[in-house]
Amino acid sequence: MSEPHAHEAATIVLIHGLWVNPRSWEGWKKYYEARGHRVIAPAWPGLDREVEELRRDPSGIAGIGLHEVVDHYEKVIRDLPRPPILIGHSFGGTVVQILLDRGLGSAGVAIDSAAVKGVLPLPLSTLRSAWPVLKNPANKNKAVSLTARQFHYAITNTLSEDESAARYERYAVPGSARVLFQGAFANFNPRAATRIDFRNGRRSPLLFIAGEVDHIVPAKVNKANWKLYRNSPAVTEYREFPGRSHFIIGQDGWQEVADFALDWAVDHAPAHV
Repeated sequence: MSEPHAHEAATIVLIHGLWVNPRSWEGWKKYYEARGHRVIAPAWPGLDREVEELRRDPSGIAGIGLHEVVDHYEKVIRDLPRPPILIGHSFGGTVVQILLDRGLGSAGVAIDSAAVKGVLPLPLSTLRSAWPVLKNPANKNKAVSLTARQFHYAITNTLSEDESAARYERYAVPGSARVLFQGAFANFNPRAATRIDFRNGRRSPLLFIAGEVDHIVPAKVNKANWKLYRNSPAVTEYREFPGRSHFIIGQDGWQEVADFALDWAVDHAPAHV
């Protein structure tokens, strides 16, 4: 990996995941902007309000699915003057994979990416993390919150209870259960929203970043996802960070992950972008 490319300005699109909104990227956005890059962090449809307001009234989130989320980001990206670097976390990593498959972006980084169709490992910690939503099929068209305790297990498991509670208050919002159902049952749906052409040789380079102690998307899930691309001539790489949870983008030392992600993307994006 080369030294940080402070002299090379890029446009970066940060894509958040489920149960948070763009506030989850607040550290990364400022950090990348301080390096001279243009950074945008658009919200998913229905999530373009403050965390506190979304908790009071999550009605705009209910029923939003992955098709709507991906189409929303595609429009944002096509309106930019040049192809951006795409960095997504959790279901945002899934969105990055789909956008790259559509021919968008100069390079993509999928951090703790939720599984796409074809990924087979289903660890018990993943089931436990998602069960509060998936246990009730009636949730499918609702906006569902995690409790502080559930958030601690699924996302911030390396933090103390008090530290996790503070992050919960700062970042947690209700999430569209439809997105979680679409991801969880993709392997049983021939037209799943998370279908990818893994052999697509025309897509831009893709990096998977995994956290060693992630509960909701364990590293083995990301590694299985990465291996599905093995027959593609396009660049696809994998990096696992020890001691990192699903809160990898906010956990102490997140700057190391941010530097690695951006330097890799800049190194692998075409020179003209």
